Amino acid sequence: MPSKAKPLSRADLDAYESKRDLAADLLESVRQMKAGETRVVHSPAIEARERTGLSQSQFAALLGVSVRTLQGWEQGRKQPSGAARTLLNIAWTNPRALLDVAGK
Repeated sequence: MPSKAKPLSRADLDAYESKRDLAADLLESVRQMKAGETRVVHSPAIEARERTGLSQSQFAALLGVSVRTLQGWEQGRKQPSGAARTLLNIAWTNPRALLDVAGK
């Protein structure tokens, strides 16, 4: 599992951004896409949420997690724990059951 990076301070972020060449970064991204070096993240969390018809904030509240945590799952940066994985599986296979339990 990757180590958690310490968030940059505002001063460190400003220093990083002041040295960054955004145009070069964008051109590099385009080069990578054309070369097929990018990957699409398959996210069961997105599929489960979409099956319920809920927004990110509504779905996160239903699961008892922060929106940021849900976004991490959806973007493939984080993996849900066992209990959260079970709830996502229920939402994916039977979204109505999850919504009924939540009183939606």
